[in-house]
Amino acid sequence: MTADAFRNLIAQTRDKSFLVARRGIEKEGLRVSRDTHRISQLPHPTALGSALTHSAITTDYSEALLEFITGVHATPESALEELFHLHAYTSQSLPDEIIWSASMPGELEGEADIPIAHYGSSNIGTMKRVYRNGLGARYGRAMQAIAGIHYNFSLPETFWELSLAHSETTLSIKDWRTQGYLALIRNFQRRLWLLNFLTGSSPAVSRSFLAGQAPKHLVEGQSKTLMSRHATSLRMGDLGYTSSAQDGLQICYNQLETYIQTLTDAIVEPHEHYASLPPTSQGELLQLNHGLLQIENEFYSAIRPKRVTQSGEAPVRALRARGIEYVEVRCLDVNPFTPLGIDVDTTALVDTFVLSCLLEDSPLCTSHSRKIDNENNQRALNQGRSPSLRLLDDAGNEQTVVEASASILMSMEATAELLDSANQTSRHVEAVNAARSKIVGDEETYSARVVRELDEQSVDYSTLMGEYSKRWNRIFQDFALPLNARTQLADEAIASLRKQREIEKSDTSTFDAFLQAFYTQYH
Repeated sequence: MTADAFRNLIAQTRDKSFLVARRGIEKEGLRVSRDTHRISQLPHPTALGSALTHSAITTDYSEALLEFITGVHATPESALEELFHLHAYTSQSLPDEIIWSASMPGELEGEADIPIAHYGSSNIGTMKRVYRNGLGARYGRAMQAIAGIHYNFSLPETFWELSLAHSETTLSIKDWRTQGYLALIRNFQRRLWLLNFLTGSSPAVSRSFLAGQAPKHLVEGQSKTLMSRHATSLRMGDLGYTSSAQDGLQICYNQLETYIQTLTDAIVEPHEHYASLPPTSQGELLQLNHGLLQIENEFYSAIRPKRVTQSGEAPVRALRARGIEYVEVRCLDVNPFTPLGIDVDTTALVDTFVLSCLLEDSPLCTSHSRKIDNENNQRALNQGRSPSLRLLDDAGNEQTVVEASASILMSMEATAELLDSANQTSRHVEAVNAARSKIVGDEETYSARVVRELDEQSVDYSTLMGEYSKRWNRIFQDFALPLNARTQLADEAIASLRKQREIEKSDTSTFDAFLQAFYTQYH
């Protein structure tokens, strides 16, 4: 079905509830000392339950890197409310610590300052630990201390059923949905530069984050600070979630099977450098395998096709069996200027951006188109606010940011009107208008604000982010958490600790046998 046919169908359908998107939010944040802002060296607090089995509060790479996971919500307000409750409960459970409210960490005292997460003695807990050992060995721990926000987006099944019924295809609903999400992802990759421009908030970093000489595009700011004055997101650029070893991975989203096979090959085929690493370090296994990827999660991408997995099921196996269920947007920085790192305005922008990627025709990607997409994104990340920035069109011709964004914003505006109609609001059109203002310079981007406040206050990066972290912590500390929410989270913490003990008691195989059984899914 063409984009025009899609939009005509939507316009002719009176009840637009099939456009009410569903979203879940995963938000990361470091536990740091209330006074010194040093990364916590303490274990995951018992009051927060088990990081292995808790459904909403866990850890990412580091023992100190908290991750809050909301349920799936039909409104952004309810998703943000749940995230606020998780924040408040956690903050009120940390007597001497606060949650860092920025993507890039503050002052670091070397790699050893970043403790790797523990998940207990079970086989699955050991696997999670060894996977993180491997990440540290392959990329360094500092990179793994970066925090971000993952935004899980899906449309109701009625959307796919209605669109399939008005198409001429013979595809099953599973394959129709999967092809739709793949088309969304292809357009997302083409337009990614714009979303990074609008939501990036990490143009600066503590000098201690980098070992050795700083890259040429970074300049000295106030004491202990490096910045790129026109950058939008160092987190998504060459200082953050990137891997030169993965540059050769030609991930293509034209067919699901190709995507699955590429990831599978990267997991099962040995990588020369990783195969040369020692098998153990400090008495622990150093990595899960010798592949370019230990598991799918190691592939760094701005968006992923996802499917809820069963216990012990590999993600690619779930995708192959049941198709794509939702997409995970992974490029959002933690906005330091709002308590949760994300607000309702950003959710409106992301919802509009993502749905517009689905409602437009999506040409298949080629090696040429991938190069252009990657080049545009890197230019926007490193020099997004430079007046001299030029981006490439499909033919490789250069154009201004205003010119490059014009057709995208037109598509987003049409989508915003549909979303506002379906949700009885005006926030989606307002989000597109705000995006236009940021592109022409009438409104300040988050990244521009970071640079401006660093200059105006003559402070270093860690001091500025620390002050915002303390400000938001006071809000969470003073919040009267509803009794039912507090009770539910306290009960979940106790239940998760019990569940972890039960998993550890029920293990009957050795870890080697467990790991071998897991990897048979890729063969």
